[in-house]
Amino acid sequence: MTKQTQNNPVKEIIQIDSEILENISHLIQTHAEKSILNIFADLHPADIGEIINHLRFEDAVYLFKLLNTEIAGEVITEIDDNLRERLLKEIDEDKLTDIVDELDTDDATDILSELPEDIAEHVLENIDKEDSEDVKELLKYEEDSAGGIMTSDFVYVTDSATIKNAIDEVRLNSEKYEQIYYLYVLTKDDELLGTVSLKSLLVNPLSSNITTVMDKDLIYVTPDMDQEEVAKLIEKYDLVSIPVVDSNKKMLGRITIDDIVDVIHEEASEDIQKFAGLSEEQERSDSIFRISRIRLPWLIIALIMEIIAAILLESYQDFISKFIIVTFFIPVVMAMGGSSGTQAAIVMVRNLSSSDIWLRNSIQKLTKEFFVSLLNGIVCSSVLLLASILFFPVDFPMALLLSGALMTIIVFATIVGAGIPLFLSKIGVDPAIATGPFVTTTNDILGLLIYLTFVTSYLL
Repeated sequence: MTKQTQNNPVKEIIQIDSEILENISHLIQTHAEKSILNIFADLHPADIGEIINHLRFEDAVYLFKLLNTEIAGEVITEIDDNLRERLLKEIDEDKLTDIVDELDTDDATDILSELPEDIAEHVLENIDKEDSEDVKELLKYEEDSAGGIMTSDFVYVTDSATIKNAIDEVRLNSEKYEQIYYLYVLTKDDELLGTVSLKSLLVNPLSSNITTVMDKDLIYVTPDMDQEEVAKLIEKYDLVSIPVVDSNKKMLGRITIDDIVDVIHEEASEDIQKFAGLSEEQERSDSIFRISRIRLPWLIIALIMEIIAAILLESYQDFISKFIIVTFFIPVVMAMGGSSGTQAAIVMVRNLSSSDIWLRNSIQKLTKEFFVSLLNGIVCSSVLLLASILFFPVDFPMALLLSGALMTIIVFATIVGAGIPLFLSKIGVDPAIATGPFVTTTNDILGLLIYLTFVTSYLL
């Protein structure tokens, strides 16, 4: 462990590995509580949370119950959502109340939203009255909205205050609020007028009125804005905090950068799940039947579309039986079509989600994808042309036909892969679902149809 000075304890940053987990597990089995707490005394709450995340559930509960209220409040926000939801059910209501009372209002809201209604009501009735009212207000907002991730804790002064008054206000709230990035200037009716950085408070005369140093170019959000849009604003303008106001510009709260990092991670995970046509929340379930029920419909859709492809092949059986050589290239064209379409779809979804393109530029984007697919098609078809001549018993005209079919398939698949997300965006559907089985199986059918049409036209 690291050395500590009396007044400045240093938290050790560790790399959680199997050896550490084995040692912790052994200490838990032997109920060596003092040894565990001595180890945790030098660890950051995030490291403690990571250890808990990797333990057996029973050990995780035992370990969490050892933590005092203050540390438990810092650790609970670092625990994986699914584990935290289960763990909270094992905690005594009184200790749970004390833990929630230690949290910022946004974190307290997240915890209470995961509790059964009766327990949540008990906690709300027993925490600080002011915090309870704030949390009740935050619980009214959608979980993935700006209101759902904001905290009602912020430092402010009225427009009549001096810089000295503002500094005093910061000092007064320094223990209560963990992060103070800006001081907000409000009217007596709580309307937001501007923001003041801590640097401005330090470099200007104490007697100056706060309005002389405040930034009047406000960037703010409303509580109903989607959290992903909030993240884009903070990224675009390089902010560390953004105020949340109502329709009358009345200050409601603020969203800080640590919450936005969580949002970015959450949205990225959600998009990955959607690529497969799945739900992140449902995938976190411990029930194999529930997870199966979520995945199975998409697999059934993929199966039905592949059956259509099989029917298409069956309709060409007489032709295929006579020219068996053409079957050798079916996996090639299907795989290349699916891969090209998926590449284009993923790129398009990413661009749409990050606002790199606007819908009105869709024709320009599709044109770009067309020329990319044309170049890729020429290269890949050239490789196929050479390979078919060298390794297969086909003549040059047949090899040329196969390569031409492949180039056509790559172009069509790319346009379909890029076009579907744009179409879904135009009709208000999340484009991320386009990169799942739908695009792949659609391109399988189209690729097969194009390939067989090319070959039969040539041979017949």
